[in-house]
Amino acid sequence: MPQTEIDPKAHWEDVYASKSREDVSWFQRKAVVSMRLIRAAGATRVSNIIDIGGGASCLPRELLDAGFGRITVLDISRKALERARQALADRAGQVAWIDGDIRNASIQGPFDIWHDRAVLHFLTDPADREQYLRVLLGALSADGQAIIATFAPDGPQRCSGLPVMRYDAASIAATLGPHLEVVESVLEDHITPGGKLQRFAWFRLCRRKAGTET
Repeated sequence: MPQTEIDPKAHWEDVYASKSREDVSWFQRKAVVSMRLIRAAGATRVSNIIDIGGGASCLPRELLDAGFGRITVLDISRKALERARQALADRAGQVAWIDGDIRNASIQGPFDIWHDRAVLHFLTDPADREQYLRVLLGALSADGQAIIATFAPDGPQRCSGLPVMRYDAASIAATLGPHLEVVESVLEDHITPGGKLQRFAWFRLCRRKAGTET
């Protein structure tokens, strides 16, 4: 029988409706690697930062605590964004919130930092990855950098009931085409709330200079 196509928005709304913020497998109390790579990218307090799939993440709080003042969060799940706003309480108004699908989102950039912890790896259809790249390139400033985390080659093959793509530096470079180059890659062993190990691969990428595209 043909496999039923999953509606991504309905799927993630169901996930956040059925699990608390602390119960999802990707929950972390501190965004240690994210913050280190954002600083390594040269971000300042006036840098324009977007967190892709950041609903219910701790990253907006840590960015605000560190003095960053231009923060946007995009997520496909309205429920996730509601929880994120509730967690920030009276500081929620300091963040711009976008309820949308990254494959066709209308994002008003340019952004100096594009941060994505575990969105790209859910895009198993090449056409969806092409759309992601189109949105990324359209939103990233000329000197901007993208910070992207996926499961590593020896990481899980599925997450939240969905298949994922696993990447190393070579495959992420091939996926994101000739316009971006990997300038740093890091492995992270993430422990889920249930005690399972998930190995993430992090990549920091910048635009290739004119004339150096491959």
